[in-house]
Amino acid sequence: MKELFDVAVIGAGLAGILAARDLSQKGHSVVLLEGRDRIGGRTYTTEAFGDQVELGGTYVHWTHPTIWHELQRHDISILPPLNSEKTYWLADGSVHSGTAAEYFETVNPLMMQLVGDAREKFPAPFQVTNTTESDEQSIQDRIQSMKLSTYESDVLKGTMSGLVHSYSEQGIAQLLQGVSGTFGDYSGFFETASFWHLVGGTKRLADAIMAESSATVRLSTPIQSISDNGSHPTVTTRSGEKINARFVITALPINTLGDVTITPELPEAARIMIEEKNPVVASKIYVRVKGEIEPFIAFAPAGKHPINSARVEKRHDGDTLIMCICSDAAAIKADDHDAVEAALRAFVPDIKVVDTASYDWAADEFSQGGWGWYRPGMLTEAAPLMRQPHGRIYFAGSDIASLGAGFIEGAMQTAVVAAREVAAALAKEKD
Repeated sequence: MKELFDVAVIGAGLAGILAARDLSQKGHSVVLLEGRDRIGGRTYTTEAFGDQVELGGTYVHWTHPTIWHELQRHDISILPPLNSEKTYWLADGSVHSGTAAEYFETVNPLMMQLVGDAREKFPAPFQVTNTTESDEQSIQDRIQSMKLSTYESDVLKGTMSGLVHSYSEQGIAQLLQGVSGTFGDYSGFFETASFWHLVGGTKRLADAIMAESSATVRLSTPIQSISDNGSHPTVTTRSGEKINARFVITALPINTLGDVTITPELPEAARIMIEEKNPVVASKIYVRVKGEIEPFIAFAPAGKHPINSARVEKRHDGDTLIMCICSDAAAIKADDHDAVEAALRAFVPDIKVVDTASYDWAADEFSQGGWGWYRPGMLTEAAPLMRQPHGRIYFAGSDIASLGAGFIEGAMQTAVVAAREVAAALAKEKD
């Protein structure tokens, strides 16, 4: 007779490994299944230029309770990038420059127009249950309602470019909820999204969590289907192997769930969310440039430049490492050094690219896109359904998080909840 696990966890990103650890520490038998040959999911700490770089999800913050608890537990500290005063921004067809203070003199009133009602719309951002009018709006809808000049619109869009692939496909509600979560302060939200790194990288955190887990780990084991007969689900791998468990937690990115047959069928709103996919198809490029150049940050609206957010991160062997976010991964290829150099020279004319490093998350069959962002209507309609048990099948992951969607925090938060709920269900069966 085949082994019956208490829980099968599908996906070894930070949500999956945390759920597996929590359940295994409660004494439950857990199998952790991952399609890739590594753990970490859409986080990816690797070596480039003889230095450590993060080519996937990176940023954490002490206001993120779940991840901060883990960092304290494992004695992992955080650090900021180099301080940059010089700021460049592309707006109304021209590149402008000044200090960070001068740039934000323009940005602040525009952002207040855009998200000033965040606390009103989401007074308790950790509880999102009812459909709101804002959830039907895209970011583009709200910007258009502000009736800005081209320059103002480009400045505003550029400020958000590190989070946006498509202003028309991404909902404004997730931004409003996120800003409400930082007490209505948009600058606080952006700091939590794009500033503080882990010392030792996200791999250090993932390894620390796994070191506490007794789950059976199966790498290079992609899943074909999950079937729940009411007494125990069966997970079928692409190779045809059947794995039985009392419960299943799937922590797969939303863009890959369409490749997995789930029986019984999910509710219609959840199926639509999976079919329409997470709209973010962006990329991150690390660029090594010659010499120790002046630290800077740069912004350009998505769709108006191949590099939409850039920041000097650190020095390396007499050179400088720049982190670039490209809102459209198809707009520029990291290995085309001439194209990357030309894009950066729009901001810093004499910059010289030495090397680049990147990872194509859109082409990766186990991600098929970037960080999670809800389309209009999904935050308050489909996502809550995805967080509910589907028989004996539970879901976790950053793409379906309430507060913290698209963040490492969101992934870990959903993992804690799913593990707690499955543990309670297992305890109830044993009573």
